Amino acid sequence: MAPPSYRQHRGPGSGGMDRPWLPDSNVRYRDRCFWDSRYREVGAAPAEWFGGLSCFREQLEAELRPGDRILVLGCGNSALSSDLFRLGYTDVTSIDYSTVCIAGMRARYAQCQGLQWLVMDARDLAFADGTFDVVLEKGTLDSMMVAETDPWNVSPETTALLDQVLKEVSRVLRPGGRFVSITFAQPHFRKRHYAQLAYGWSLRHSTYGADFHYFLYVMCKGQALSPADLELGRRLHEPPCPARPPSFLQASDSEDYLSAIEL
Repeated sequence: MAPPSYRQHRGPGSGGMDRPWLPDSNVRYRDRCFWDSRYREVGAAPAEWFGGLSCFREQLEAELRPGDRILVLGCGNSALSSDLFRLGYTDVTSIDYSTVCIAGMRARYAQCQGLQWLVMDARDLAFADGTFDVVLEKGTLDSMMVAETDPWNVSPETTALLDQVLKEVSRVLRPGGRFVSITFAQPHFRKRHYAQLAYGWSLRHSTYGADFHYFLYVMCKGQALSPADLELGRRLHEPPCPARPPSFLQASDSEDYLSAIEL
């Protein structure tokens, strides 16, 4: 089953005409300059992909422990880090490669002394091995895949990009640490990327959402992958399948990507 087009679950009022910061091509969501420009336009006021913490709090808190050191990848202007802080998780480091974004978030949440905001690329994390108990990402990996049009045959370039990030995530997790990835990507597409022996973690997932299901993947470092997940991971490295009928991750190159995935 192919993933639904973003057009199929676009929320009301999500057209791009009143959003001048939307790019003219989806591939620009991988462009740092686009994000700097966007954050200059919209500021640090909270904006959420796949809903705010209240939508998946039960599933996420099941993976958190008091005193956890938490890293949030590609934080953007999401309120997730500050929401966790208010729940009592006071050791939260949030990174984004947009200097404009991080400057805005530091100013907005200056009163939250336990929150750290750092300019950093998720492909090259400036932390020692085993620094964190939990690494979170919500939509960051999805933004790296927006140029892909066939979810069954992800390009070698994008596969390598995800691998760079996932290797870094595994490296900075302590043994027993958890990587939590929140996305709209269905298991038969996304689990192949996560289920690699090199990362040294197990893999499971849950869902949330009413009209449309989103997915919360949990990887626990030091636990083994199941045989079924190992097989999925092996398939990632097989030669590409013959061409399939078009099954686009987004309906067109001018798709209103950001708005379409908001709950």
